[in-house]
Parts: sequence; structure tokens; C-alpha cells
Amino acid sequence: MSEFSNHSYNRMYKEGELTLGLHIPLENYRFDTPTMEKQVELSQLAENYGFTSLWFRDVILEDPSFGDPAVGQIYDMLIYLTYLASQTKEIALGTSAIVLSLRHPLRVAKEIATIDQLFPERLIMGVSSGDRRADFHGLNVNHDNRGQRFIEAFQYLNQVLYEEFPSIRSSLGIIQGSNLVPKPTKRIPTMITGYSQQPMEWFAKNGDGWMYYPRSPHLQAETIRQWRGLVEQCCPGVFKPFSQPMHLDLSEDPNEMPIPIRLGFRVGRNRLIELLNIYKEIGVNHLFFALFDSKRPAEEVIHELGQEVLPHFPAIK
Repeated sequence: MSEFSNHSYNRMYKEGELTLGLHIPLENYRFDTPTMEKQVELSQLAENYGFTSLWFRDVILEDPSFGDPAVGQIYDMLIYLTYLASQTKEIALGTSAIVLSLRHPLRVAKEIATIDQLFPERLIMGVSSGDRRADFHGLNVNHDNRGQRFIEAFQYLNQVLYEEFPSIRSSLGIIQGSNLVPKPTKRIPTMITGYSQQPMEWFAKNGDGWMYYPRSPHLQAETIRQWRGLVEQCCPGVFKPFSQPMHLDLSEDPNEMPIPIRLGFRVGRNRLIELLNIYKEIGVNHLFFALFDSKRPAEEVIHELGQEVLPHFPAIK
């Protein structure tokens, strides 16, 4: 059973099914700085093929010591998400993830409620506690206390979004006799990302779904099994979807077997279909490709995925 009538959620998530999305930027930049060229055109191409989502990262500072190309989409996540929403019609816009430990929840509530009013039912909200020390230091936020700050911000955010004239007394602020405007058109699906410094029991109960890092099917299967068991204990009969990214280097040889790369695989499309079916069988409901490490141009890869792979994993009707 799902509690959502949200259009994007229902195109992406159904128990026992797998749908596909893409990670912004749509570019094979590896460890260089992305050019951010043709992102509108490629997002529209992805939407026309039937990819169900585009995902955005919440990164402030370039930090070479962090060890990944997380300079990401360059632009502020929510501003750029809004820009691409205005250039597309239906594809979901996902945050992976809003770092609640670094953003004041009242500001987050105002921003995402505005986005939802302007682009109804397009937003899938991933939230996390964050891990990039440079961003914490730059904002003078204690990195070690990010788990507690995440909990406070999460509770504050949900109250101010969905309660009328809420009574809030928090270390993050006080609201008494006032109200957030606008409110979202409908409840926005909220996916806990990673562990967010919390026990699995907490996010099994409090999240609308879980987004975790890419792992081999064997390891991911055990993690999903454990999580779904806890969901059933706290919320009997409720379906809460599981999502994950995958870095993809799509081989020109359609039959090339999977070779592990950083956070994903180099693989040919026929073997990719087999691999995706394994992820589907273990309980992954949505998977989005990061093309950062691809050796082929992103546009070429999107065409091949759209024509040859996506028909096996279409949007939910």
C-alpha cells in the first residue's frame, strides 16, 4: 500500500518494479569541472524517452581533498532544479540530497513549497545529514553534531510544511501564531539518504522511502531485506520504495560483461539489462545513472539507453 497520490512518485515507484532516472550533470566529465553544456536539451531528451527522474546534489564548495568529482552541477541545487523544471514538462526532479544539517528548515520549507506550487507534483525530496567537512567548516556548523541537527531540522521541516499555524520551540527557532505560505499542493515524498547518522529503525519509520549508495547486488540485497523488515514492523502493509544511483560507463559492445568501476559498472547494454533485472529482483525500485565516468558522450549514451534499455523498465502506468 502506498500513501501517495503524487504524480511523479506514482510514475517512479511501485512494489516489485524498477524505473530509471539520470543524475545531473548529464556529462562525462570524470574528475574535471563539468561544462554544464546542453543540459536543457539533454534533460528534454531524457524526458522524451521516458526516464522518470533527474537528480541533483547539494554541494557548496569545491574540495579536491574529498576525493570525488562532487563539484557536481556547479549551480545551487534548488535554483538549478527550478530552472530545469521550467524547461521540462513531466520528469521528476529529485534532490540527492538536501543537507538539512546545513540549511535552515524554514528556508527549505519555503523553497520547496514554492517549487511544488510552481511545478506541482514534480519534486522528490531526498534529505541527508551531509558529509562534506569543507561545507560545514565554511558555514561554521559543527560536523560532529550533524546527526542531532538533522533530526531537529527534519522535525521542524515537517511541522512547518504540513501543520497549520504550528507550535514550534526548537534550537533552530520558534514559531508561534504564524504560518508558512505557501503550503505544498500535496505531501512531498521524502526519501532519507544514506543513514543520515541515524539507526535504520528511525528512517524505516520516519522516511517515505530510502536512498542508499550503490553496492553490488549481493550486499544491497541484504541491506534492503533488513530495512524492509523494519518497515514492516513499524508500518505494517506500507510500501516504502528503495532507490540508488549507479555510475555507468556504457560499452559500445552490447555484450560486454560488467566490470566494476567507482560506484558502478562498465558494461554493455545487454548485460546491463540483465544486471538491472537482478537489482529489480532484490527490491530496488528506482535507479538513476550517473554518466560522469562514461567514455562516450552523454547524448550518445542517453540515446542508447532510451532506445534499448528503458523499454524494459518503463515508467509506471
